[in-house]
Amino acid sequence: MKKNSLLTILFLLVVLSVRSQSITGILGAFPPELVLLESEMTQKKDTIISQIRFIKGELRGRRVVLAETGVGKVNAAITTVLMIQHFKPREIVFSGIAGGVDPALAPGDLVIGTQIAYHDFGQIDDAGMHYWATKNPFTQKENPLKFHCDSALINKALLASKNLKLAKVERDNGSFVPAVKTGIIVTGDQFVSSEKVTQRLLKDLNAAATEMEGAAIAQTCYQQNTPFLIIRSLSDKADGKAKADMDQFYDVAARNAATLVMAVVEER
Repeated sequence: MKKNSLLTILFLLVVLSVRSQSITGILGAFPPELVLLESEMTQKKDTIISQIRFIKGELRGRRVVLAETGVGKVNAAITTVLMIQHFKPREIVFSGIAGGVDPALAPGDLVIGTQIAYHDFGQIDDAGMHYWATKNPFTQKENPLKFHCDSALINKALLASKNLKLAKVERDNGSFVPAVKTGIIVTGDQFVSSEKVTQRLLKDLNAAATEMEGAAIAQTCYQQNTPFLIIRSLSDKADGKAKADMDQFYDVAARNAATLVMAVVEER
């Protein structure tokens, strides 16, 4: 009996030790997406790898490593793979802004990604865009056309969002508490400001939002067996007013995305 009790205690100590050493990776594309997250961190320590700054520390009682990817798919993939190689995070969560595709959404609303897809990888001909799946060059296995975010992280985000106090969004027709929904997020190396393009993304991919980094992070995590989640808050509707709307809403959108990400990190 005593031997069994001792083994149980040792097992629990090992489990607690592993949990205490696990770290969550957090990424954002440009400074406004990360400023709140970094300001809330404690015990911060910088590590520079290939000119990229990684900040280790604690956030809401959890060990995290934070990094700015830069805008675009290649930058995002580079930072993600360096984070995975050097810090071996248990999971990676992206916090940032996006353009809205779902007509039911408005600037300030949040999208918890369920699936992430490229909207600019494939073949273009006179008939339009034909989407291709990427391929792992080392295994020669085809990747999914849409990468699935980790279900446990999605559930954490949904649970955390229920009682979360988000900053209100001041729109032309009044002050609103942002809506939070799940949906497909699509990625391409373009800032989309075209209603014609958003209609295509909605029709072809059932997209809720469009941005410039998520699918590259998703593919990297998928090929490196790292759970991931993409959280976006809308700065615009990816239409002809997108640039003006982004200038107006990016700050509150970035803060609300970061607020939800912190709640996910804190969720046990």
